[in-house]
Amino acid sequence: MLNHGQVVRLIFGLKLRELRQERGLSPADLARTCDVSVSYLNEIEKGKKYPKADKILSLSQALGVRYDQLTSLELPRRLEPIAELLNSKLLKEFPLDMYGLEPARIVELIANAPAKMNAFVSTIFEIARNYEMRQEHLFLAALRSYQEMHDNYFEDLEQDVQAFVGSHQLSTAAPFDLSQLERVLTQEYGYTLDREMLGQHAVATQARLRSVFQPKIRRLLMRPGLSRGQQAFVLGREVAFNYLKLTERPYVSSSTQVRSFDEVLNNFKASYFAGALLMEEESLLRDLRKVFSAKKWHPDLLLNLMTQYDVSPEMFMQRLTTLLPRHFGLQSMFFLRFDQTQADAPYELTKELHLARLHNPHGNELHEHYCRRWVSLRLLAEARALPLPDTAAAPVTVAGAQKSRYFGTEDEYLCFTLARAGTPTQPALSVTVGLRCDEALHTQVRFLADPALPFRIVNETCERCPIVDCESRAAAPVEIVRQAEREAFEAAVAELVQGN
Repeated sequence: MLNHGQVVRLIFGLKLRELRQERGLSPADLARTCDVSVSYLNEIEKGKKYPKADKILSLSQALGVRYDQLTSLELPRRLEPIAELLNSKLLKEFPLDMYGLEPARIVELIANAPAKMNAFVSTIFEIARNYEMRQEHLFLAALRSYQEMHDNYFEDLEQDVQAFVGSHQLSTAAPFDLSQLERVLTQEYGYTLDREMLGQHAVATQARLRSVFQPKIRRLLMRPGLSRGQQAFVLGREVAFNYLKLTERPYVSSSTQVRSFDEVLNNFKASYFAGALLMEEESLLRDLRKVFSAKKWHPDLLLNLMTQYDVSPEMFMQRLTTLLPRHFGLQSMFFLRFDQTQADAPYELTKELHLARLHNPHGNELHEHYCRRWVSLRLLAEARALPLPDTAAAPVTVAGAQKSRYFGTEDEYLCFTLARAGTPTQPALSVTVGLRCDEALHTQVRFLADPALPFRIVNETCERCPIVDCESRAAAPVEIVRQAEREAFEAAVAELVQGN
């Protein structure tokens, strides 16, 4: 992370270089006037050194500016975007070292080419404004990149889980005994648990908050009616925050407010810990190998396994994304979560992970209609249409699989989906893991050759899809039409230029 001192030195150096060049002075000219070496002046301009007060006074006199003008943190208008970047939380809080980037190298890059960096930074900020990107979007994108760098498997966290289980002599038999987590939280970490208060709080009920932690009194509020799997995740995550000593953390589940990248990263670590705790690595691997060895695909293969561990669909599918790349060699994989607030609302892609960076769809701000041929959306609609159990509050969960090939390509993926829906006015979701149909997948998954496994040609959004007479189309292919019109216009202009 860039600290305040680095930012101050860099801004001073950028201003010094800008003023020197405006006055037509070479580094040697200014160094000679101020009685400093050229190498020392270069280090100042690159943000590596900050001069003492007498040298600052000498520099200001040589450049014809006030002392306080030179030492202020304001940059000329031409370099304002760089100042905005340097003073933003992005560089101050972003853990550059996590990506192998030294802050000194970032400083040097900006100092060596301020004009080019300024143009680049201006472009990034303009794109962010046009697409209404907020700081949390950048933090979440950075987290996804971090996961992709490690194939979404973190051995240190897996070992932390094993150490925690061993030191507390816990049983990891599925389904995980929740009383074990409650005992650790209350007896070791001084928690009190409340499963009633959130159900009586209007705002919490409206926002469907699953949990709230009150740090001053170490009380954990949990919404009444949570499934056993949801309770397990909440408790497991709280254990992780304490056991891993993650102090910068969110206190509210599903919070849209992100204060720092550390908070985003710590929340991910705690969630990963909870999933690894509730679905023990070796046990789940054995069960997955049994599923993949089946000759025929059936939805119960997925549903029974999720039921065995008694976790939510998202927890189960997220855990698959951590184990399949490392233990099955399936690195070309993606994870998607679609949400629908109520039955007549649009589908929203709210979570995604693309380990090979090759596949669609991606989340965007275009407000277009995602392809309904994806098993993700087909199952979500099917879950909506199913009759609910006797208890209307209990949602139904359905499973499905599909081989999907992108239109106009040979790229084919085996997609597993779990979808959950309640009443028409309740939110519904689907979670999907997609695995590229390559040699590794054919080796690992026997039912991939099952002719009964559904197969569909898919695309990203209806607006950008040229498939004719699509039975699932939700919107006209307006972008395809616009593209054709642009190409026709450009061809006509080219003919005109050629004199045809």
